[in-house]
Amino acid sequence: MIITAKNLELTDGFKAFVEEKIGSLKKFIGFFEEEDSFKKGKDTVEFLVEIEKETKHHRKGPIFQVRVKINLPGKTLIAVSKNNDLSRAVVEVKDELQQEIKKYKLKKTELAIREQRKFKNKTKS
Repeated sequence: MIITAKNLELTDGFKAFVEEKIGSLKKFIGFFEEEDSFKKGKDTVEFLVEIEKETKHHRKGPIFQVRVKINLPGKTLIAVSKNNDLSRAVVEVKDELQQEIKKYKLKKTELAIREQRKFKNKTKS
């Protein structure tokens, strides 16, 4: 997981918070990079997290933007959230990505089921 910050300084505690929240998405995807699978050349998943404090010209305090990009095999998922509370923006991005990952996973499993059904129908006739 790569975490970058723009116009603000991230503390170790907040980095740990981001890694915990965004890292919890790993359980929704079955194939994640491990040292053994990475050496064998299997598919890997990459997380890119960008956290930035937008311009200082806002009248109602700072506005934070969190952008997370997940590179999955065959697809890239991107979620963006803007909020005046940085931790709330991270949670909103996590929730949005969780829904997108579930949709991606459902499409992958449905495709495999359809192909198996098609093969079964061909063998019957």
